[in-house]
Amino acid sequence: MEKILDFSLPDKEFVALLDQVIQVLNTSQIADEQKAAQVVLTQFLETPEAWTRCDKILDDPGASSFAKFFGLQVLGEMVKYRWKALPRDTCESIRDFIVGKVISISSDEATLHKEQVYVQKLNVVLVQIVKQEWPNNWRTFTAEIVGASRSSTSQCENNLRILALLSEEVFQFSSGQMTQEKTIHLKNQFNDEFSQVFELCQFVFSQSASLSESKPSLLVSTLQTLEKFLVWIPLGYIFETELIETLTSYLSVAALRNASLKCIVEIGSLAVGGLYDNRFSTLYMLFISQLSNIVPVTTDIASAYEEADDDSQAFVMDLALFFNGFFKGHLQILESGDADHIAGMKTGMEYMLKISTVNDVEVFKACVEWWHNFSNDLYYSTRVVQTGLQLVSAVHSQGASRKELFAPICSDLRRVMISRMAKPEEVLIVEDENGEIVRETSKDTDTIALYRTMKEILVYLTHLDSEDTDRIMLKKLASQMDRTEWSWHNLNTLCWAVGSISGAMTEAQEKKFLVIVIKELLQLCEIVRGKDNKAVVASNIMYVVGQYPRFLRAHWKFLKTVVNKQFEFMLETHPGVQDMACDTFMKIAQKCRQKFVTLQQGENTPFIDEIILGLPRIIEKLEPHQIHSFYESCGCILAEPTNRDKCNQQVLKLFKLPNETWQDIIYKANVGPEVFQDREVRKKLVNILKTNTRVAKSLGVPYCVQLKWMFPEMLNVYVTFSKALSGMVKTMGAVMTRSADARSMRAVKKEVLRLLEAFYAHDDQSYKEVTVQTLIEPMTEPILGDYYNSLPETRDAEVLSLFAQVIKFSKGLPVGAVRLIFKSLFACTLEMIKTNFEDFPEARLNFFKLLRAINQYNFNEFFNLDDNPAAAEAEFKLIINAIVWAFKHTERNVAETGLMLLIELLENVDKSAFVTYFYTICFRLVLNDILSVLTDTLHRPGFKYQAQVLMHLLSVVAAGRVTEPMWNPDNPEEVANSGNPPNNRQFVVYHMETLLTTAFPNLTRTQVHAVVRNMFESLGNTKIFKGHLRDFLIQTKEFGSGDNTDLFEEERRAELEKKQQEEQERLKSTPGLVAPLANDENMAES
Repeated sequence: MEKILDFSLPDKEFVALLDQVIQVLNTSQIADEQKAAQVVLTQFLETPEAWTRCDKILDDPGASSFAKFFGLQVLGEMVKYRWKALPRDTCESIRDFIVGKVISISSDEATLHKEQVYVQKLNVVLVQIVKQEWPNNWRTFTAEIVGASRSSTSQCENNLRILALLSEEVFQFSSGQMTQEKTIHLKNQFNDEFSQVFELCQFVFSQSASLSESKPSLLVSTLQTLEKFLVWIPLGYIFETELIETLTSYLSVAALRNASLKCIVEIGSLAVGGLYDNRFSTLYMLFISQLSNIVPVTTDIASAYEEADDDSQAFVMDLALFFNGFFKGHLQILESGDADHIAGMKTGMEYMLKISTVNDVEVFKACVEWWHNFSNDLYYSTRVVQTGLQLVSAVHSQGASRKELFAPICSDLRRVMISRMAKPEEVLIVEDENGEIVRETSKDTDTIALYRTMKEILVYLTHLDSEDTDRIMLKKLASQMDRTEWSWHNLNTLCWAVGSISGAMTEAQEKKFLVIVIKELLQLCEIVRGKDNKAVVASNIMYVVGQYPRFLRAHWKFLKTVVNKQFEFMLETHPGVQDMACDTFMKIAQKCRQKFVTLQQGENTPFIDEIILGLPRIIEKLEPHQIHSFYESCGCILAEPTNRDKCNQQVLKLFKLPNETWQDIIYKANVGPEVFQDREVRKKLVNILKTNTRVAKSLGVPYCVQLKWMFPEMLNVYVTFSKALSGMVKTMGAVMTRSADARSMRAVKKEVLRLLEAFYAHDDQSYKEVTVQTLIEPMTEPILGDYYNSLPETRDAEVLSLFAQVIKFSKGLPVGAVRLIFKSLFACTLEMIKTNFEDFPEARLNFFKLLRAINQYNFNEFFNLDDNPAAAEAEFKLIINAIVWAFKHTERNVAETGLMLLIELLENVDKSAFVTYFYTICFRLVLNDILSVLTDTLHRPGFKYQAQVLMHLLSVVAAGRVTEPMWNPDNPEEVANSGNPPNNRQFVVYHMETLLTTAFPNLTRTQVHAVVRNMFESLGNTKIFKGHLRDFLIQTKEFGSGDNTDLFEEERRAELEKKQQEEQERLKSTPGLVAPLANDENMAES
C-alpha cells in the first residue's frame, strides 16, 4: 500500500494501486488492514506534491468514483492551503482543468444525472478556487458562468448550484474561514456583479411555461439558488421588479410550490423599514389568495398533516415560518390597512391557530415563536401603568381597539396553549412509551425551553383577559372532575398551564381561582383509583402548589394543608412521587420560611417545631438522598433571620435522630474499633455526614453549633480511616486501594472534607476568629499530613478544594500556614498529574483552584515559600511551570483555570515589587508556550484568555516596564536582532517572527512580520487586537479548516450576557413572567 507514496510510480499503475487501497479501506473486514489503508491515505493527503497526481486520477476512465472523490479531496486541500504558493500559470491550469471537467459533465443531461455526487464535489472544489481567484485573477468569472448557463438547461442548472454554493460560502460560512478583509472584498464583489446573476434567474423564469413541462428541476434549482441570495441582495431586485408576482404565481404549480414558498418565507421575513410597505402588502394579499385556493381555511390541518406526504408536511412547516416571519415584521401594515387587509390578517391568524394544533414539535415551535411575539406585543400595547395617582394608557393609543380586534384570536389561542402546555422542569413523573407512569430519568432541555416560552404566552394572555383564562381553565378542570375529558394528558397540560400563570392575576383573583383549583385537585386525589392515577394527580397538586408561594404565604391554613399533603406523598412509594414531594417542600421552604418559624394564629407552636417533632414519621419511607433533601429544606427554614434566638436549640433537635446514630457508632468504636470494619456502619456514617453537609449549605453560620458538637469525633473518624487505609496498603499492597472496603472508607473521609468545605463556603466573618481557632487550626495538620503521606491513589482531591476554601474564608493565612499547605500539597499533587492529561481529573482542577486562592489572598507568599532564597526561587519556578502545564491541558476546565490563574498572577505582578524579577525569568517561557497553545487547534476554546495573556505580555514590553534585557547576551544572533541600541521590544518582535515562521512554513516572513506589527499597533484596542490574531490563525493551515467558532466565543458570550440582562429586565417588568421561585422579592413576607 505504501507504494502510492512513491511519486516515481507510473500514473496508470498509481491510479490502480490507489483504487486498491481505497477498496481495502471501504470493504476490508480486517481492522488492521483498514487502519493501515487509512494511515497511508492520510500520509498521501499530507504530502505537499500529492495534488500533482489529481489530474491523472480524474482523467483515468478506469478510476473508481471513490478514487475520484479522494483526488478531489486532495485537490481541495491544496487549494485551501497552498494555492498562494503556486506559480500563476499553474493556478490557471488547475482552474481551467476543473472548469473543463464541470462543463463536460454538466453539458449532458444524462451524464449530469448519473454523476450527480461527483459533480457536486467538483462544484465544491471550483468554489474554493473561485474564492482564491475572484475577482483579482478571474475578473470575468460571473460573466463566464452566466453566459455558459444559456448553452444548455443542464449546464444552467448546475451553474445555479455553483452560484448558490458560492453565496453560502461568502455570506453564511465565511466567519472563521476567511480573513475579515477577504470576506468583505468578496461580498462587495458579489453585490456589484449580482445584476448578471439576477438576469439569469429572470431568463429562466421567463421560460417557466415550457420548463414546467420539459424541465421543472431547472425552475426548482433556480428558486433554490434565489432563496440563498434573498438574504443579502440589493432590495431593488426584490421589490422593484415582478419577482413577488412571479413567486406567488408558482404556488399554484405543485412541483414549484415548496421551492417558491421558501423564497416567499425569506422575503416576508426581511426587515427593511417602511420603504416597501406597499410591496409587502401586495405579497401578503397575493399569498393569502393563493393559499385559500390550495388549502381552504376550513381545512382540518392537523388531521390532514397526519396523512400527508413529506412534501406536504414540509409545506405546512414553511407556512408556519412564513406567517411567523411576516407577522413579526409587518403585521402593522395589515392592521392599518382597509377591511380586506384586516380580513386577510385574521385569515392568516386562523391558519396559524390551525397549524398550532399539528402534532409535530418543530411545527409547533415555529407557531409558538409567533404567538409569543404576538401576545407580548399586544400586552405591551394595551397595558395600563400606574404613574402617581393616575392610570395612564401606555405605549399604544389604540390599545383598547387592538385588544377587541384580537379578542377572539386570543381566546382560541388560550385553549390551544392550555391543551398543548409543555411539561415544566419541576415535574418528575411522566408517561413512558408503554403508557405507564414512571419517574423521569433525564431532563429534556427542548421541552423545558418550550415550556418557558408557552408560560410567557399564557401570562400575557392572562393579563389581557384574566377572566377568560380563569373561565377556560376551570371549565377544563370541571371536565376532569366529572370525567368527561379525563386523561393523564389533559389533566397534566391543564395543571402545568395553571402553574405557569402564577403572579399574572391580581391577588384577589388568584385567591378565588386557586381555592377552587387546589380544593378540586385534593378531592380528585381522593376519588381516583389506581396507583398510576393517584401518582398523576399527586404530581399535579405538588406542581401547582409549588408555583404559588404568594398565595400560600397569605393563607396559612392552605399552606399547612398542602405541606402536610407533601408529607403524605413522602410516604407514597410510587416512582417519582417522593422525589417530587421533597422538591416541592424545598420550594415552599425557600419562599415561605418565615411562616414556619412564626407562631400562627390558632396554633400552639411554630410549624417548624411541629415538623421536627414528627420528623421520624415523615422521613420513615424516604431514601437517603430524599432524607438529605428534607433536612436541607429544614435548614433553609431555620436560616430565617428572625429565628436566630431559637435557632441553636432547634438545630440540635433537628439532628436528634442522626446524632443518636452517630453517638451510638462512636460509643461502639471507642469500645471496639472493629465496628468501623462493618460496611453498613460506614454507609451510615456517610449518610449522616451528607445530611450535615446539606444543612450546612442551606443553614449557613448557625450550623456552627452542630459542627462544634460533631467536630472532635469527626476528626478522629477521619484520622482513624486514614490510618486504616495506610495499614491496608502496607500489608496487602496498593491494589487494595481499589477494594470495596477501601472505597467505602474513602467515602467517609471525602464526606468529612465536603462538610467542612460547605461550612466554610459561607462568607460570614462574625464567626471567623472562633472558627479559625476551634476548627481550622486543629484540622490542618492531620488532614495535610494524611494527604502528603498517602499513596496518590488514596489522596482525596477534596483536600485541595477544602484548603482553597479555607484561604478564601480566612481572606488569607499567615505565611507559616501557607508554607505548610504548599509543602504538603503542591509537589506531591504535581507529581500525580504531570505525567499525562487523564489521571486524577478532580485533583487537577482543584489543584489550580488552590493556587488561584493563594494568588488572590496570599500573593506575596508565592515569592516567600522558603527562608532560603534559592529554594524559594526554585519553588516559584515550579509554580510557573505548573501554570504553563495547566493552560496546555486538553481538558477545557483545567486549561481555562490555568489561563485565568495566569492572568490574575500577571495583574498581581504588575502591582507588586516583583515586576522586573518575574518578567526577566519568566517572560520568554510564558510567551513561547502561550503562542504554542494559541496556534494549536486543540486549544481553540481558550482563545479569549490566550489572547488576553498575549496582549498583556506585549503591553508590558511596549510600555518599557522591564528594563533588564530579555535576550541572551551570550547569543550573538539574539544580540544582533535586539535593535540598535538593544531594546526588549525589538527583540520580542524578532523572537515572535522567528517562532511563527518556523512553526508555519506556509506563511512568509513578510506575512508574519505584518501580523506581529499589527498586534503591537493594536495593543490599545482589544477588539482590533483579537481581529488581527484571528486573521493570522485562519491563514495558518491548522486553523484554515474545521470549526473556528471558538475564536469568536467571547463576542458570543458578551452578546448572550447582554441579551440575558435585557431579557431579565423585560421579565421583571411584567408580573408572572419571573418564576415565583426565581424572584427574590417573593421571599419577602406579605
